[in-house]
Amino acid sequence: MRQSNWPVTCTCRESEGNVLKLLIQPRDGLAPLLTAIRRARRSIDILIFRMDWKELENALKQASDRGLVVRALIANTNRNGEPKLRSLETRFLEAGIVVGRTASDLIRYHGKMMIVDAKTLYLLSFNFVHIDIEHSRGFGIVTSAGKVVREAAKLFEADLNRQKYVPGADTLVVSPENARKQLLSFIRQAQKQLYIYDPKIGDKQIIHQLEERAKAGVEIKIIGSIASRNTKLPVTQLTSMRLHTRTMIRDGLHAFVGSQSLREPELEQRREIGIIVRDPKVVNSLLATFREDWDAAGVEETEAEEKQAPPASTKEAAKAVRALQKAIPPLKTTLKNVIREAGVDLPPDELKSTVKDAVKAATREAVREIVEEKKAS
Repeated sequence: MRQSNWPVTCTCRESEGNVLKLLIQPRDGLAPLLTAIRRARRSIDILIFRMDWKELENALKQASDRGLVVRALIANTNRNGEPKLRSLETRFLEAGIVVGRTASDLIRYHGKMMIVDAKTLYLLSFNFVHIDIEHSRGFGIVTSAGKVVREAAKLFEADLNRQKYVPGADTLVVSPENARKQLLSFIRQAQKQLYIYDPKIGDKQIIHQLEERAKAGVEIKIIGSIASRNTKLPVTQLTSMRLHTRTMIRDGLHAFVGSQSLREPELEQRREIGIIVRDPKVVNSLLATFREDWDAAGVEETEAEEKQAPPASTKEAAKAVRALQKAIPPLKTTLKNVIREAGVDLPPDELKSTVKDAVKAATREAVREIVEEKKAS
């Protein structure tokens, strides 16, 4: 595959004028990413673990057609998705996009980011897929802080060319290089409050540190799950939608947003990327969203073992179906919009049958992806 040593440079300076924005999914959708690509003037570097948005793929191709240097670093593998990844590589190459494939030295390359014009970093907890962006809780940080953008560009360059990456900025949290150290430090510094989104906290050292902070009087709440039946940390499931973010909000002042769960594989054996921010508006927005999601769960704060999900059962399957049903109204609206935009002209009965079959197929594929992702995690 064609690769390039095209240099990444950044002439921006850190100042009070730096851009720092928060993306919240499913509220913000794909639009911010499409707008960034369409407004790009020189270059786009994008790291892809999963992608099924044709609009995004086409926007990248169009950027290449406009003469921009577009480089896509695509994961070597994801569970049961390699044919799709290789097909994406081929389509990108045919469009003149520089394509690189991540190395196989780590068990998974799971980071998600995009760098536009070597000036703006989009650090995301969600993949470029419909289920993550339209039906899951996810966050993204958009920043033009020079030091952070340069560090992300250095990481992208190292992974593209399969070279060793040596961290140079504590703000960028990169597994396996500095994630354990940085996230343990983040937790230890909590004085009053620590709110966490995490599908499954499992690292023993992390759990011990969380329990120590709780004993010290820190208010801890976790949306997701924790792999410990003996802990008394307050935990609840996200019931309003699927959970696909790893985020911590500390003392209402600092926040971490990234792709790494607090588990040994994500901290030590995979490429995961996150960022630590302290912008008041961003942190307050994350805090407000967490509180809404916590309250929506409608559960009292009880000991964590009372909330931990037991082994899969019919009862739990029924609970999962009820949670999915809550997401159906937005899906109905989405279907109406898609049919209208596509200009489909079919008899009512045929249209109904066609859409029904398409939804069934898409649902099967989405559920399969979720199950496989859980198996891998």
